[in-house]
Amino acid sequence: MSGFTRTLVIVNAALALALSASAAAAQCGNSADGFSSWLSAFKQEAAGQGISAGSLSALDGVGYDQKVINADRRQGVFTQSFLEFAGRMVADYRMTTGKNLLKKHADTFARIEQEFGVPGPVLVAFWGLETDFGANLGDFATLQSLATLAYDCRRPDQFRPELLAALKILDRGDLKASDMRGAWAGEIGQMQFVPTYYLDLAVDYDGDGRRNLVKSVSDVLASSANLLKHHGWQAGQPWLEEVKAPSEMPWAEADLAIKHSRSEWAAWGVTKADGSALPADGSKASLLLPMGRLGPAFLAYGNFDVYTQWNQSLVYATTAAYFATRLAGAKPVHKGSAQAPSGDQVKEAQQLLKKLGYDVGKVDGVIGAQTRAAVKDVQLKLGLPADSYPDPTFLAALRKM
Repeated sequence: MSGFTRTLVIVNAALALALSASAAAAQCGNSADGFSSWLSAFKQEAAGQGISAGSLSALDGVGYDQKVINADRRQGVFTQSFLEFAGRMVADYRMTTGKNLLKKHADTFARIEQEFGVPGPVLVAFWGLETDFGANLGDFATLQSLATLAYDCRRPDQFRPELLAALKILDRGDLKASDMRGAWAGEIGQMQFVPTYYLDLAVDYDGDGRRNLVKSVSDVLASSANLLKHHGWQAGQPWLEEVKAPSEMPWAEADLAIKHSRSEWAAWGVTKADGSALPADGSKASLLLPMGRLGPAFLAYGNFDVYTQWNQSLVYATTAAYFATRLAGAKPVHKGSAQAPSGDQVKEAQQLLKKLGYDVGKVDGVIGAQTRAAVKDVQLKLGLPADSYPDPTFLAALRKM
């Protein structure tokens, strides 16, 4: 899976400042007209920032790619429920392949966990979801994609630093321009790194003097662990655990922004998935209900926050974390009895919430953080279980407001 749903870039400040004011102010465009002159100006600015002539020559022949613009305008979003998405992505063949890879690269995973603190199952789950363990890297020419998006008026300030970073990767000798093929938005390699992350966080783990996230499995895995550590991964700590929630409890506490000790969750009736007692200790966790109180339930520990930095989609983040728990030995999740709203039903709820004055962001059918917060507030006002999930029952009540 490409990282197109990922928040595409967290702009590297140093790289952003590296482009001079004149380059940052260079004319953008919404069509091919003017692209060549823009690219020439960009090359001059990049040369002024120390990019070699050899790397700049990789931009010769790069053109405006309408296919990239089309992909950007119609990019997909996560309208599927957690059970739908996880059911498709945590398929039997991915489980089997993932377990085999854990065995095949056991020594490498042990070394990585010792150095970076990230367990093998966590890395393998991302590997499987991002590119099917390296089988599907994407076939867009990375430099052409980045140049097109850096020129396009929609998000030039995000993509100019990425294009500059890609050229610096060439200068460093990690890849050749011909190796840079991937997702339409410029992500590279088996874990779909944006170039700024590649430049700053990639690791030469096989000792060949290059950071090759396209072909070197060791580099891919260690670099991904380094990225997770950069995002705050804590060694030896859990990330996600399936639990069983009671039929009645203070549902408003089930929120990723709220953490309680396991002893507090236990006092409210939360148990392990098999019904046995949670450890009555001070370990902090959020109660995550990706499909409301009638669906699967998890304790999301501090390391789960790292998943939402990798990808802000709650459905993706929960699926990746759940996949990792399965690879680590957890049983399949209990599905519960939740009714998942359709994308159109979520859009209707978002539209109704907007009419009530709530900021839900885009009306896109995605149950994002803003939508969940608005749903929770309305549920509290209506005296409904405040589980932040806009199921059909909530929508029916919302229509009457």
